[in-house]
Amino acid sequence: MAKHRFDCRALCETCSGTGLYAGIAERDGFAVVCRACDGKGWSNRVFEYDDPLATRPRRNGVVRVLYVNPGIICGVGKAGKLTYESYGGMPYDDWLAGHPFPPKSEMREFTCPCWWYQNVDCGLKPEWTECHEGLGFAFSQCLHFKDKAKCWARFDAEHKE
Repeated sequence: MAKHRFDCRALCETCSGTGLYAGIAERDGFAVVCRACDGKGWSNRVFEYDDPLATRPRRNGVVRVLYVNPGIICGVGKAGKLTYESYGGMPYDDWLAGHPFPPKSEMREFTCPCWWYQNVDCGLKPEWTECHEGLGFAFSQCLHFKDKAKCWARFDAEHKE
């Protein structure tokens, strides 16, 4: 990969460019010279990075990629009841090749459309009246959560594109 270097003068984040710092010990109008920038209010920064257009290196041990994880513990375990596909997502090789996530790759077995799209794209989060029936502190407390397959079917019907 090609290495790149970018040098710049940047505002000091510690003192917000003032050159002075007031912490918990400096009270009643006292401040100290900012140690991060030596009182200048700025510092020279050097960023070194790899070419972002180069091929991404493989990450060992990854089998499946999820677009997001809304807080579900993922694993196939030794019992064999769950598979990698149970969690949605896509095969790592497909993701690495740049393929888009396929339709219905949400974590449908474990989430409802409201839960999923609250984490992915709020614009797609359903605003169905039924979703608020019995909703406590978690989506899994919704009265309809046990029938979330029906919610996914409704979502699919409303988002055919």
